[in-house]
Amino acid sequence: MAKSYPTVSAEYEQALQKSKRKLRGLIAEKNCAPIMLRLAWHSAGTYDVATKTGGPFGTMRHKEELSHGANNGLDIAIRLLEPIKEQFPILSYADFYQLAGVIAVEVTGGPEIPFHPGRKDKPELPVEGRLPDATKGSDHLRDVFVKQMGLSDQDIVALSGGHTLGRCHKERSGFEGPWTSNPLIFDNSYFKELLSGEKEGLLQLPSDKALLSDPAFRPLVEKYAADEDAFFADYAEAHMKLSELGFADA
Repeated sequence: MAKSYPTVSAEYEQALQKSKRKLRGLIAEKNCAPIMLRLAWHSAGTYDVATKTGGPFGTMRHKEELSHGANNGLDIAIRLLEPIKEQFPILSYADFYQLAGVIAVEVTGGPEIPFHPGRKDKPELPVEGRLPDATKGSDHLRDVFVKQMGLSDQDIVALSGGHTLGRCHKERSGFEGPWTSNPLIFDNSYFKELLSGEKEGLLQLPSDKALLSDPAFRPLVEKYAADEDAFFADYAEAHMKLSELGFADA
């Protein structure tokens, strides 16, 4: 059944289009696409289908959620975005943070991700511990993405490909280094690197390696490594689903 999205005003839509242009400029100037994508994901990935709590509803701007261990460093993204957000008070933080993630993928050469506005900012903060743990394997990934968020195996592998952008920082996650040789370009090189084995200077987390050892995940890794268009199509769908967890009527 298709989702029923709320209708936003013409003024809201105009503010969205203007903020998109500002976001493109900021992300291109500061090379901050990876952290904007991480902000959008970590905002949305707290959603729990059982309790209908958490999710992409603007709560990341609060210091309490920013202080969660998985969100180390995301205060930088909030700080970069705030001067633009102040220009568009009509926009919800919920929409604005998810829009930043969509633009981050677009600016770095990735697929166009459908964006539906109308998320409302919610006051309730998610409890800590809902985001994926990079030190764990495929059972844990399914516990978080499938059981908690309501996504699929295909979504897990496609979203993992977002690691084509950015790098880990030891002071934030305990890990160090990029996954790919060009961490500011969104392409399918994450999957190619995963299949080609470990290389000096490039990172493979336990959660990345789990994609190779799991019999359901590995064929998708191989498919995306061989066919970037297939990856882009599945990524765009998975990213949209993640960004809309708990939003609009199912």
